[in-house]
Amino acid sequence: MNHFAAEADIRGRADLDVVLRRFYTAAFADSRIGPFFTEIAGTDLEAHLPRITDFWERALFRSADYRRNAFAPHAALNSARAMTAEDFGRWVQLWRAAIDGLHQGPNADRAKAQGERIALTLHERLAGQDASAASGDGLGFVPLAALQLRSVAA
Repeated sequence: MNHFAAEADIRGRADLDVVLRRFYTAAFADSRIGPFFTEIAGTDLEAHLPRITDFWERALFRSADYRRNAFAPHAALNSARAMTAEDFGRWVQLWRAAIDGLHQGPNADRAKAQGERIALTLHERLAGQDASAASGDGLGFVPLAALQLRSVAA
């Protein structure tokens, strides 16, 4: 059980802005995935935040106009330095932690599940269609990451 008092569910753009700032603060500082943002992409959070908030607002509420190609920047990063299943697993871990620390409810659960689906899809597309079976255990990337991440959170 969690040892914090999470707020109400994610209600809209303002809540997403806070979650995303919390996530990116952790991601930029993370030794595993931080370099993708800081060194390789040179991400300017203030420039990036409105676009990524549009993405998540559309994904959760269908209320924002997001027409960008979300795959292209990840493909460019992957060309500069290959992103591994462990990198995506860390992304999922930080994403879930950013949400869990602030919100609980159906939208928060949907955001966490969507994050895992996005990580799996990006990983599969970047590594090839058989990436989820590459471990040979039949579990694929997301279940393995979920098990590892949930054991840390418990």
